[in-house]
Amino acid sequence: MTTGEILSGVRLKQPLAPELASRPVAGLAYDSRRVEPAYLFFAFPGSRTDGRRFAEDALARGAAAVVSESEAPEGVSRWIAVEHGRHALAVASRNFFGCPDEHISLTGITGTNGKTTTSYLLDSILRAAGYTTALVGTIEYHLAGRVLPAVNTTPESLELVKLFADLRQAGGTHATMEVSSHALALGRVYALHFHTAVFTNLTRDHLDFHGTMEAYFAAKQMLFAGAGGAPPRFAVLNRDDEFSRRIPLHPKTEVLWYGLGAESDLRAHHISSSFQGLRFDVQSGKLRFAVESPLIGRINVYNILAACGAGLSYGIPPETVVRGIADLPAVPGRFERVDEGQPFVVVVDYAHTDDALRNVIAMARGLNPKRIITLFGCGGDRDRAKRPLMGYAAAEGSDLVVLTSDNPRSEDPLAIMNDALVGIRRTDVAHVVEPDRAAAIARALKEALEGDIVILAGKGHEPYQVLKDRTIPFDDRAVAREVLKGYGYSKTP
Repeated sequence: MTTGEILSGVRLKQPLAPELASRPVAGLAYDSRRVEPAYLFFAFPGSRTDGRRFAEDALARGAAAVVSESEAPEGVSRWIAVEHGRHALAVASRNFFGCPDEHISLTGITGTNGKTTTSYLLDSILRAAGYTTALVGTIEYHLAGRVLPAVNTTPESLELVKLFADLRQAGGTHATMEVSSHALALGRVYALHFHTAVFTNLTRDHLDFHGTMEAYFAAKQMLFAGAGGAPPRFAVLNRDDEFSRRIPLHPKTEVLWYGLGAESDLRAHHISSSFQGLRFDVQSGKLRFAVESPLIGRINVYNILAACGAGLSYGIPPETVVRGIADLPAVPGRFERVDEGQPFVVVVDYAHTDDALRNVIAMARGLNPKRIITLFGCGGDRDRAKRPLMGYAAAEGSDLVVLTSDNPRSEDPLAIMNDALVGIRRTDVAHVVEPDRAAAIARALKEALEGDIVILAGKGHEPYQVLKDRTIPFDDRAVAREVLKGYGYSKTP
């Protein structure tokens, strides 16, 4: 393909020169270290570095040209100025790989909480229906049965489109992806064609990036407007979430509302929740079917309903939907149990917002424990204002709070914890402060008695901890297991 063909549909600041438009292109890259001869290099402006700094290196490696929304540095030739760099990469990627998103059925799931679990549920439903699938999200990527490491919740458009092309080549037909607000705001999913778009809920998060809740919500809404492509054929929306009801939809988008109230098109009845999982009836008009899931808690009723709605948008029969839900045993780091035969329950959960903490604590409270012990921390270099809110959420629902460090990044862990303490001290709940996360986990488990539930919140599936100067291996599940064994517990085979 030529430069002109690959950039077809890209908003250029000036027309391509004929000799540049006809130049053959062998690949695309936005990292100069991955540039090979005849590649187009996309140089993005960033908060920490500017891609223009690497333009000369890319050209020296044989790049056909540099594509950027910024002006060319003095002396740099073969420069293509575009209106929006990431939009240009997205359009170019689709052209280069033959628009694979138009040949597969793509579901995008957005919202603050529940994206990962809903995506796992839908992927299980699609596989139960016999489809070869891809799954893109926070924990890992799946491609036609292979598991790939996840770099971002939603990767850059180049990686996304290539993954869809690989899925198509493998005979795959359906892809499910978490769509983060960052991805929408930055244009990572620009111009993709979504069959179904799902909205879970919206609560305070990522305000360090978006600034305000309205800006955060505006980013989420882009998925339902089309985000540079056609609007989705189906929208599956949470009727019980106030933001969900405010989303403007295209007239041609068919809406399916889910929730617990009578106004929902798809709603749950006769909910039964225990340590063994969930059981409830799903009703949609005259359609009624019973679901059983190993997942626990009221929040997962919503996640299951959302996945049901997305499955039904593809015409999958209810009996297959039911089988797919039952086939998913658990989602890594989402109310995941650590069992070494101890007389109390230990769960690890990714909850890292005040709303998510309330949800996971309410989930635990619904299982009628004697006490709830909640361990949590707050991430560094993120929205400071949510830290006291998280402290209050943990304290108001728990019998004992253990405040510790999460991923402090460049910040002082003690300063982060002091911010969270403001919220904890709004209550009279007993609390312990321990900045060493491993020691904090040991303290939380030592305090636990028979019949208690210990929640290790914040990091979930993450196998690392991000410090100021390095990233170290750290997995709450592995640490908890070793601590329990050290206390003399051992699960018999």
